[in-house]
Amino acid sequence: MLIVSMAHAGQVEYHDQARLHAIAAAVQADRIEADITTLVGFGTRHTLSDTVSDTRGIGAARRWIKAEFDKISAACGGCLEVYYQSRVISGTPRIPDAVEVVSVIAVQRGTIDPNRYVIMSGDIDSRVSDIMNFTDDAPGANDNASGVAGTLEAARVLSQYKFAGSIVYAALAGEEQGLFGGRIMAETAQQDGWRIKAVLNNDMIGNITGINGVTDNTTARIFAEGTRMNETEQQARQRRFMGGEVDSPSRNLARFIDWMADRYIPNLDTKVIYRLDRFARGGHHRPFNDLGFPGVRIMETNEHYDRQHQDLRVEDGRHYGDTIDGVDFVYAAKLTALNAVSLAAMAWAPSPPAAVSISGAVSANTTLKWAAASAEEQALISGYRVYWRDTDAPNWQHSRWVGNVTEYTLENVVIDNYFFGVASVSKDGFESPVVFPGPAGAFGE
Repeated sequence: MLIVSMAHAGQVEYHDQARLHAIAAAVQADRIEADITTLVGFGTRHTLSDTVSDTRGIGAARRWIKAEFDKISAACGGCLEVYYQSRVISGTPRIPDAVEVVSVIAVQRGTIDPNRYVIMSGDIDSRVSDIMNFTDDAPGANDNASGVAGTLEAARVLSQYKFAGSIVYAALAGEEQGLFGGRIMAETAQQDGWRIKAVLNNDMIGNITGINGVTDNTTARIFAEGTRMNETEQQARQRRFMGGEVDSPSRNLARFIDWMADRYIPNLDTKVIYRLDRFARGGHHRPFNDLGFPGVRIMETNEHYDRQHQDLRVEDGRHYGDTIDGVDFVYAAKLTALNAVSLAAMAWAPSPPAAVSISGAVSANTTLKWAAASAEEQALISGYRVYWRDTDAPNWQHSRWVGNVTEYTLENVVIDNYFFGVASVSKDGFESPVVFPGPAGAFGE
């Protein structure tokens, strides 16, 4: 006779949120199309291009982006803090002479825990075949006017709500020349003590037809690194014996976003890619990952390389160049909606649990412990949910509501057979990403 313990037979429970459905439905493809059209109209947005003209170059583009954020802020009664963030860069292979790299940042302050941040970003700059060619037209329609347009649209929608934590909308500069905008923002945030819980980098969210001949508007990719870049030797040793290789905060952030797609974005299946970025390539989430912040790249599934980093031309009947006719605006809106619901869910939820630890070696039971919520969040938090899954399962399979406690024991759930985590839950049912025990999975304090 087969006897199965019901101690670990429960499925994941989730409280559906009407507000997130409303946010997803509010994202408009026509507004994204209009913004991409405007950005393409600046001719080139190369980091080294004209900064004086009102109609062409990176300077005109960033001033227009700031003006759009200012309009959004005015419409919500000044709810956004909009500013330029810059640093002079020189002496690098792609910026040999001094150039001011200028990003545009808009911060929507949280009402309960304003120093906790979730960030959505897109890249302002564009390029052609020669990375140093800053004069020829470089429309950058998909790479990456689509990401900037999505960030602006998310700000329009989410600025109509108030959140417990802060949301940041960032149009980052200097990506093609060396990820400088992201590096400047990440370093500044670290210096200022920002508690960043998520960076959603959107880099190419508008193309549905790939170089492989596949046309698909139903899938997207979420790239998420494994072990933390800033892991110490001692932490690496602990991870070797306790696990965590596939449970970095970036991976569990990706799992969270994947769930948001399943629950709130019709006809979209996201693929969590266990890699920092595409093979041997990079994006603006990486500087945040380098400093230990959770961050992922969200993008289309099928890339068309003829439309990336190419001079505008036709050769043997083959069209090259990143022009606006290669962007599917409905698809870009779908990925923007995914960002918006993910940002909103995390900003409405309490901070992910801190100081999560686990014990239960040579025992029938597994015990998880975590720090109590901050004084600021005591009015927000309802309690915690414990999660666990098979060690070869890609996503969490089981959960249990444990109440407003800081310790819980799963009886007859053997620590050797599963991976475990804990999520914070607000009084209206919004959950944080799941936190894996120990430094390998920590989202920070």
